[in-house]
Amino acid sequence: MLLIPAVDLLGGNAVRLCEGERERATVYSDEPWALAAQFVRTGARRIHVVDLDGAFGEARQTDLIRRMLDAAREATAPGCAPAEIEVGGGLRSAQAVEDLIAAGVDKVVVGTLAVRDPDAVAGLCADHPGTIVVAIDARDGIVAVDGWRELSSISAAELGREAAGWGAAGLLYTDVRRDGLQVGAAVEATAALQADIDQLCAASAREPVDVIASGGVGSLADLDALIEAKVRAVVFGRALYERSFTLEEALSRC
Repeated sequence: MLLIPAVDLLGGNAVRLCEGERERATVYSDEPWALAAQFVRTGARRIHVVDLDGAFGEARQTDLIRRMLDAAREATAPGCAPAEIEVGGGLRSAQAVEDLIAAGVDKVVVGTLAVRDPDAVAGLCADHPGTIVVAIDARDGIVAVDGWRELSSISAAELGREAAGWGAAGLLYTDVRRDGLQVGAAVEATAALQADIDQLCAASAREPVDVIASGGVGSLADLDALIEAKVRAVVFGRALYERSFTLEEALSRC
């Protein structure tokens, strides 16, 4: 299982929210680039970055993201492939996605755009193979949009199947009721979505699309449960910052 530590950016700081609520933010570092470098030195192969300012409709923190990219690459050991940096948060247009790709981001995460303008995201997937990750932020099985503040009319399963058909590089599945609470990952829902997508890809002779679990991981036992359920990737953050376990301990299990 691919382990992806997360860095959420708000006002230039690395923070974590509870259930996506800005008022419940905890600041963990005023040097997010240093966190990125630390994760790379420890062995992370991908880092998940969320620009919360952008998600809340404010100016995106592009300069800070570039600094994190530079720090991560500088921390890469000689002869090793650099860790991938994937970025999401407030990307409401195809041009915003293109701008991040031009800035050097390896993977770009889109959520609301995939619901509101699926043709644009399908085009981005075609133009940038292996780059576009579709976020499926679900509340009771229905996709939430606009920073989780509004429910759409599409189910998580429906969006997952559509995105797989577009050729998405991955599906980031978040149970928004668990995010930042360390109450355990949505193992059954994530595994069920992966099984559904695997069946679809096999039937249509498409390349497999990984479902990335997100939200709720609070212990090594939570990671073990995901591994046992054959989930292939997971994003987690607060558990690291609260020292529930270390990245070294997590990596040793995978």
